Amino acid sequence: MENQKERVKCLIIGSGPAGYTAAIYASRAGLQPVMYQGLQPGGQLTITNDVENYPGYPSGVNGPQMMEDFRQQAARFGADIRYGIATSVDFSGKPHKVTIDEQKEIEADTVIIATGASAKWLGLESEARLNGSGVSACAVCDGFFYRGQEVAIVGAGDTACEEAHYLSNLCSKVYMIVRRSEMRASTIMQNRVKNTPNIEILWNSVTEEILGEHGVEGARIKDTVTGETREITVKGFFVAIGHEPNSKIFQPFLEHDESGYLKTVAGTSKTNVDGVFACGDVQDNVYRQAVTAAGTGCMAALDAERYLASLEDH
Repeated sequence: MENQKERVKCLIIGSGPAGYTAAIYASRAGLQPVMYQGLQPGGQLTITNDVENYPGYPSGVNGPQMMEDFRQQAARFGADIRYGIATSVDFSGKPHKVTIDEQKEIEADTVIIATGASAKWLGLESEARLNGSGVSACAVCDGFFYRGQEVAIVGAGDTACEEAHYLSNLCSKVYMIVRRSEMRASTIMQNRVKNTPNIEILWNSVTEEILGEHGVEGARIKDTVTGETREITVKGFFVAIGHEPNSKIFQPFLEHDESGYLKTVAGTSKTNVDGVFACGDVQDNVYRQAVTAAGTGCMAALDAERYLASLEDH
């Protein structure tokens, strides 16, 4: 196993907008970062067809292409970008230890965690097949494509209410599909949805299937009380049943909230362990945008650089 050990100044785990931006800044600062791309190189944006809200792309950009642009920019400055998944960590002492693919151990002076979050899905075959062709987990990203059309959204929490309300300003009608006879959203968010005339709440309802061959054309909804089904005609189908931060391996060492999002010191990317920094959606359950993730990736690289400089001063 000895040849399977490696010592690095800066290890970046994950490769979405946050990870790649951290790699660009860390490379230019001379930290010689090593990045492991993780399970989904490029992150959530690689399952997004059109990105129209990222500054600097006036005609919009395809998600996978945008992530390839990020990757090439990081590589140009010398970031060592590798395939591989961090499978365990030990942050109990110095240097920080991270195991890749259960076999290779990296000892790192600084670790930047950019493992992101994954949208939770309903698990329907039609949902997977039409993902990116009318099915989306981000109303803020994709709602604009359905302006003037009818859409559906699944969920009953604050995020679902917020996204339903957001869609109601763009779309002619929004069906909100709620599994039970009540929502778990805060009262103020529920009232906002209930008082919006073009939102129709379908209570006690589950989605049996999303209809359409090459794009979303509708959905078959089942009433959980009566057992009756009905079909609604919609062009967009939004899933807002939550996100899961990819933080499990870090939780024994790093402070996190009840959903698993890593906690950082306000205004920084610092975790409760010196030399370990978190950026992007793994520590952001509020904004979850590519541009905010990239911003925190920059912060993490700058925080890591300052941390290393402070060690040298001592």
